[in-house]
Amino acid sequence: MRVTHLIATFFHVGHLRPAPGTWGSLAALPWGWALHVAGGPLLLGLGVIAAFTLGTWATSLETKGKDDHDPSEIVIDEVAGQWLAFLPVSIGATHAGVALTALWPGWVTAFLAFRLFDIWKPGPIGWADRRGDALGVMLDDILAGLAAALCVMAGAAISHVVLGL
Repeated sequence: MRVTHLIATFFHVGHLRPAPGTWGSLAALPWGWALHVAGGPLLLGLGVIAAFTLGTWATSLETKGKDDHDPSEIVIDEVAGQWLAFLPVSIGATHAGVALTALWPGWVTAFLAFRLFDIWKPGPIGWADRRGDALGVMLDDILAGLAAALCVMAGAAISHVVLGL
């Protein structure tokens, strides 16, 4: 098995059915937690960059010469986007000096918002998806992750500032 296939499918998670993108997003969570525990938000942020860079490379090789530029088994893009969506939770836990499990509403929001934006593909997310190349495959999920991260931050602001929780 080629290393590009292992990266693109996130160690074959992309072959799970149904909904491989959701499986990829779910698989990203424990790995994101492990990155946070090992090195905090900095290591998680570096993980996003590494997943994006390696994912773009692997996706370009895995789709070279094929009609389908974004086959469903490629889920490294979901991993990168989900980690980006999760980054504000990691930052919040580090700032507050609490375990990630204490911020479980942020985890749930990051996951659900990311899946919503990844499926819905509004505005620039859809534009990136329509590029038809490996960069577009990765970029639409980075933009969905950014939108989800903004939702996480808005939820935290409402919870802490408005509601005083």
